[in-house]
Amino acid sequence: MIRSIFLVLAAVMPAYLMAQSEVLDTLTSRQLDEVVVMGERPQVTARDGIMVVDLPEIVKDKPVTNVLEALGYLPGVVNDNGAIGLNGASSVTIILNGEPTTMPLQNLYQLLYSTSVDRLKNVEIMYSAPAKYHVNGAVINIVLKTPRPLDGLMGQATLGYNQAHYATYSGGVNATYAVSDWTFDVNWSLSRNHSYSRQETFSNHLFNGERHLIKDDMRQIGENMSNTVHAAVSYKKLKVSYNGQIASHIRNHSLSSGTFGEYVNSYRGVSPTSYHNISLRYVSPFGLAAGCDYTYFYENRSQNLFEGDVEKIFSENRQHVNRYHAYLDQQHEFGKWTLSYGMDYMHSDDDSRQLYHLPSRPGFDNTLSEDVADVYIGAQASLTCGLSFNASVKGEYFHNNYRHDWNVIPQLGATYYTNPISIFQLNFTSQRVYPSYWELHGGTSYVNDYSAIYGNPLLQPYMSYTGQFSYIFRQKYAATLYVLYSDDYSVQLPYQSTDALQLIFQTQNMDFSRTVGLQVNIPFSIKYILTSAATVNISNAQQKSAHFHDISFNNRRWGAYARLSNTVRFTPASPFSLTVDGTYVTGQIQGPGRFDPLWKIDAGIKWQFGRKRCCELDLKANDIFNTFNPDLKLRYSGQDYRMKTRGMNRSLNITFVYRFNGFKPKDDQAIDTSRFGTGS
Repeated sequence: MIRSIFLVLAAVMPAYLMAQSEVLDTLTSRQLDEVVVMGERPQVTARDGIMVVDLPEIVKDKPVTNVLEALGYLPGVVNDNGAIGLNGASSVTIILNGEPTTMPLQNLYQLLYSTSVDRLKNVEIMYSAPAKYHVNGAVINIVLKTPRPLDGLMGQATLGYNQAHYATYSGGVNATYAVSDWTFDVNWSLSRNHSYSRQETFSNHLFNGERHLIKDDMRQIGENMSNTVHAAVSYKKLKVSYNGQIASHIRNHSLSSGTFGEYVNSYRGVSPTSYHNISLRYVSPFGLAAGCDYTYFYENRSQNLFEGDVEKIFSENRQHVNRYHAYLDQQHEFGKWTLSYGMDYMHSDDDSRQLYHLPSRPGFDNTLSEDVADVYIGAQASLTCGLSFNASVKGEYFHNNYRHDWNVIPQLGATYYTNPISIFQLNFTSQRVYPSYWELHGGTSYVNDYSAIYGNPLLQPYMSYTGQFSYIFRQKYAATLYVLYSDDYSVQLPYQSTDALQLIFQTQNMDFSRTVGLQVNIPFSIKYILTSAATVNISNAQQKSAHFHDISFNNRRWGAYARLSNTVRFTPASPFSLTVDGTYVTGQIQGPGRFDPLWKIDAGIKWQFGRKRCCELDLKANDIFNTFNPDLKLRYSGQDYRMKTRGMNRSLNITFVYRFNGFKPKDDQAIDTSRFGTGS
């Protein structure tokens, strides 16, 4: 819009000057007709193999108040009940302001949930992140606005109520403040969570030559109080930040009834689950960035399994993790070229224990140490022919109690265009995916007398390779052709044992997982009234294992994902907006299993009011018809199992937001700015 105004002024000024001359000559006046310029901001731009998305513009009229909800409206992003995925990528990592993060996913999601959507500047989608980000594979980089001294104290207070099967309450405050060379950022949220889900399972178990039909109807109820804090202080190029989460009053109950009787499986937090991370980062004037962080995690919970009134199992599970991380990055500018190189090192000690008080069963009490170190070199350039790219190669060393590996990880991201109408992007990368700490200890958790969850000390990390070719038309429409291949891919799957009447859930490596697909994103609008975006993803997936326990499988299937998001606004200045979204998913696989089709309808209303519309009330209904419940079926090599989820995904969410800008601080020279600026 601003560029269009300058173009109009450039065209109008000569005529205006000529008119002025004629006025002097003829003493007559002329008045120009009114000029109205209509423009549209580009939604997607590209550079160096990176898609830059104007997400604040996309969600400005939608009933979202936080960054986590807003991410669901990114092209190609899937928000599955708060879990973020990216079509065309095997997995995705979320980072803030391009800074490396070692936060666990659950803690990061909680931070994004408590971060105001007004803090968003833009979002970068990288299918192949440069090595300087110290992240392998695809990345969503959330770029937040940097506070300025003239902005004063800015922030928002939020109150939320969510009614699903049970009610959940939340509230929080986040604020930013800048003075001179200092900036301060504080984010605090408190939520009282109460969840419910239900699963019906039908296991037609082949044992000793006979089929045994085992039914189970399980209801899972979870409760906790979550307290999340983020605080950051920056002085020029030096930044210190803290991220913490404490979950207390933890109670999780599984109530099951079926063929083997009535069971109550209760997990309780013996002490609050604590996560603390403190980091330090410095960027020098000559292109050197150095950082380090320390992470502390502690969880201690007990399990009591009752069959009727009889206690069958009493155990304690404890995990205590200390993790240390440090990195160095250096950049040099040579005209249009940038050379980067650096190193990264992470060490962790996972001191975990599983102790059975009842019955007498083996557990474990040991420390799993892990070291990951890498060095990289990369180049970035923007050439006059319209080609810009970033490329890097990283050497990585991995070591733990069971194995050590050397890996070479290449990365390429390239963009080509001579005008912004047609933009082409090519991405390629690889990454090594590591299993969770707890699984490697090999512990066992019992659901009832039939079902158990087993760890796997022999579980190996797997290599994932991804490639994407994208076409962006008019900085708005995007299509991406992608190939995903994971060697030694691992996933948790159920298995009906041939040695006993037992259902085993265990994560195991398989031969490979391969997906080829095409994703198309098409936004469109009708004046100011309707703003819509359609996303369609067609894929063909295959997962194969020659040795899954004592059987094998080779599962192939076509799949589809479709979503249509619509926002209605009746007048340009209307404080009300209405959003209706529809989603349909079919043809998904997991190991040898297949999921039935899923669909859902979401709707929401956004109302802005108060002075300068500082207040906002959002009403959102998720999964109105309660249809987005997965149904998994496994029928192969004698295995016959079905799991039907009947969780209460339908929910009504009400959020009230108050945005404030309390005062304007004066700088060291005490300059009075009260009469300047465009604000009223």
